Amino acid sequence: MLPRSCQLLPLLLLLQLPLRAQTPDTARTVRLPEATVVGYGQNLPLRRTAAGVSVLDAIVIDRFNQTSLTQAVNTLPGVRLEERATASYRLSVRGSTLRSPFGVRNVKLYYNDIPFTEASGSSPLNLLDPASIGQIEVIKGPAGSVYGAGTGGAVLLSTRRPTPGEARVQAGFTAGSFGLRRYTVAAETGSATAILRAQYTRQTLDGYRQNSALRRDVLTVDGEFAPSAQRTVAVHALYADLDYQIPGSLTRAQFEQNPRQARPTVGTQPGTVAQQAGYASRSALLGVTHEYQFTSRWSNKTTLYASGTTIKTPFLVDIERNTALGWGARSVVSYRTALAGHLLRLSAGGELQNSFENARNYQNRRGTPGPLRYDDEIMTSAGFGFAQADWELPADFLLTVGASLNGLRYRIVRVSDAAARPDGFALRRGFRPVVSPRVALLKEIAPQVSAYASVSSGFSPPSEEEIRPSDGSINRDLEAERGTSYELGTRGTLFNNRLTFDVAAFDFRLRQTIVTRTTAAGVNVFFNSGSTRQRGVEAALSGWLWRPVTAAGGISSASPTSLSPGLRAWASYAYNHFRFRDYQQRDQDFSGNRLTGTAPHTLTAGLDFSEQFGFYLQPTLSHQAQIPLNDANTVYAAGYWTLAARAGWRRVLGGKLETDIFAGLENATDRRYSLGNDLNAFGQRYFQPAPGRNWYSGVQLGWRW
Repeated sequence: MLPRSCQLLPLLLLLQLPLRAQTPDTARTVRLPEATVVGYGQNLPLRRTAAGVSVLDAIVIDRFNQTSLTQAVNTLPGVRLEERATASYRLSVRGSTLRSPFGVRNVKLYYNDIPFTEASGSSPLNLLDPASIGQIEVIKGPAGSVYGAGTGGAVLLSTRRPTPGEARVQAGFTAGSFGLRRYTVAAETGSATAILRAQYTRQTLDGYRQNSALRRDVLTVDGEFAPSAQRTVAVHALYADLDYQIPGSLTRAQFEQNPRQARPTVGTQPGTVAQQAGYASRSALLGVTHEYQFTSRWSNKTTLYASGTTIKTPFLVDIERNTALGWGARSVVSYRTALAGHLLRLSAGGELQNSFENARNYQNRRGTPGPLRYDDEIMTSAGFGFAQADWELPADFLLTVGASLNGLRYRIVRVSDAAARPDGFALRRGFRPVVSPRVALLKEIAPQVSAYASVSSGFSPPSEEEIRPSDGSINRDLEAERGTSYELGTRGTLFNNRLTFDVAAFDFRLRQTIVTRTTAAGVNVFFNSGSTRQRGVEAALSGWLWRPVTAAGGISSASPTSLSPGLRAWASYAYNHFRFRDYQQRDQDFSGNRLTGTAPHTLTAGLDFSEQFGFYLQPTLSHQAQIPLNDANTVYAAGYWTLAARAGWRRVLGGKLETDIFAGLENATDRRYSLGNDLNAFGQRYFQPAPGRNWYSGVQLGWRW
């Protein structure tokens, strides 16, 4: 029986999926499951999707240390996930780091069909625990017309699902360097008409650097049931209690002297330890999805959600205390028919998000709130409508045409400004609705090989943090980004499914590009820079180097809970030629410079070895070339290579007891490098040191029936 997992792009997943049991008649035929891409609402196979799409599932996530999603996500070409501080993520898809000094912006996130990106434009990725994630699908560039505004793409996250007909309880413990302690418990059950899964994870860490400790508690509950053959109802709940310290950035001299130090006190300017810099939040999310199949042609899928968050963030100057409520809905109608004798799939729908936030800033007096600086009430409304058609043409062609109409509106009311305007003020800022079209054509040039071409447009308005930075200023002049992407790609399998490949080339042209710089107080401010041109090539390969042969002459198989016996190699590579085209700041002309914060080359490669008794070994090699840290390209972060490995024993005993005993080593060569650098930083404080050599080990036990 095949596992539920999908094929992975860069097809790393294929390194580990079990093969079907072979009969003597088909002993030489290897049939692997084909990925189903849900990103465009049509549930088409990966080879029938005309876009740059990458997919990770639970098998790949479990390949790495589950304290962070970083290493798993970075196996995807063109996608980079960084941690500036413990649990402080920054996500880049084809160069979108430029406007994300912290947090996840310009990339739309969904969690089990629920809009996870807030109406304000930010995505709290640090609320999620990797052990609860079952699949991550990344749509690269402005190709996600069905997800509204955005030039950086879309990321679809779904939680793990029980196997129908099975029930399971699980418990795990992991310990490691820098005080790592991690505890996980889960229970799940599944049938043909209903599933239910609950998971709780607690993780604590002292941290590699001074002032970088972490505590995170995450509870997820997911249920789905089908009261009839036409109707499915799903409920997803998430609660996260997160508290971590912020060590701050260093100058090059400080980084080279002692990378484990926090930002020190200099003169009268206190450092992060003195100010007790950190981030604490409690967040809850509840979503309900109803799917109904009216007829064989008509169906509808509607999601309603609500969320609430409280945040406390002491930093160098301020202490922010924010309370936010969010709510929204998404609905899609799908229809199947025939046009000129060929299948035509149509879908149309819309999405609406609203949020209210009370944001208060106080002076930071060594971690204690001082006088109130300002108190803002922020109302945000974001929405879009979309339509898409997929037409199956003769000669194995597929034509896709889609578009979305996007709008965004902010209203900021300053009810108290102790320093300047005691009577307060109000700002209303709206962005004119913009149509973002997409056209793509795909051709199956062989039974397992396809090629595609696409042209897509994107519209990305500023987020709330960009309109209203943490110094209390209001940016009235910031305009939305607009971009157009041209892409060619091919993907498939060769040599009887022994080799899997995916290659894409793109040319992305962005106007009114939003960039950032840091003030003397450590505040990130934003402005439009003109235009950029981002061209690149992405490639992913995986293939068998060795597979054992059974006594009957067939290919060895494995149970769904273990790795396939054999040896696979895989690699993903991205070449980025990203440049400013038209960028002048005062008397400085940066046109032609490399795009700040992006590497021209990234590479991740590895081996996956396992044998029939359950022992496995998984080494991974990663490389990032040097990157410019300022728009003038006068300061660079050095490139680096890192080596990691995980080994263990995974076995099902007595058909009931699932056992995984493992150990891992990261940054094995103790390479000193900076990850999640601050861009255009004031005072030359660019560097956020990554952990040195570290280890982890643990055990995961489960009982199924």
